Amino acid sequence: MRVTIVQLDSVWENKPANFAKVRALLKSTPPAAGGLVVLPEMFATGFSLDLSATLRTGTETEAAFCAALAKEHGCCVIGGCIAPATDGRAYNIAAAFSPDGELARYVKQRPFTGAGEHEAHVGGSSPVVFEWGGFTVAPLVCYDLRFPELFRAGLGLGATLFVVIAAWPVRRIEHWLTLLRARAIENQAYVIGVNRTGNEPRFAYTGRSIIVDPHGTVILAAGESECATSAELDPALPANWRAEFPAVRDWGRNGPDA
Repeated sequence: MRVTIVQLDSVWENKPANFAKVRALLKSTPPAAGGLVVLPEMFATGFSLDLSATLRTGTETEAAFCAALAKEHGCCVIGGCIAPATDGRAYNIAAAFSPDGELARYVKQRPFTGAGEHEAHVGGSSPVVFEWGGFTVAPLVCYDLRFPELFRAGLGLGATLFVVIAAWPVRRIEHWLTLLRARAIENQAYVIGVNRTGNEPRFAYTGRSIIVDPHGTVILAAGESECATSAELDPALPANWRAEFPAVRDWGRNGPDA
């Protein structure tokens, strides 16, 4: 399966400008039909906690934009969306769309309290998986990466590919790179980490989006600039490696539900 990652320098709280940026980047690097396109966390606004800006719909929502991209390119699109919650806050979502409509909607389980995100966003309570391109895909969002139990929950549902969309600041970028590789190694799965680049009022970002294979090898590194770039993933590799080296099987045998 061909994966295209979009490492975006999001314009602060400007959805139309960011939609135009994504379209331009994908025009220069067209996605493969049947492939996967991944956009960062809150790609349409940046990591804003101002719900009057992030929930503003205008002429197109993030979800509608991602759905249109999926239909236009004949692929799956995962992107960061914000949706209203019932208590006056919102949900920070990784939403997945196929050409036929929505495949999955994962709510970030660990809002980043270090930035006060919990005051604006309600945390989710469960993993989500969906099937695409021969993979069982589990999306996660940014700070979730620090919690290995969230990945184990996805693994318990059969995940062979984890997709982490993020707005991960430069001051902790080595944590980002190390944890993405660790999650791939311990779950014997592909891990895609798509980060934004550029600057916001509170944080600076340097991208460093990567794709890691089940052995922990980085097979794509996007660098620090705004770009779209792609790599080929082998759906058979996670199962083959798990059969050869039984770490996942032994976790299932001796885990909390054994």
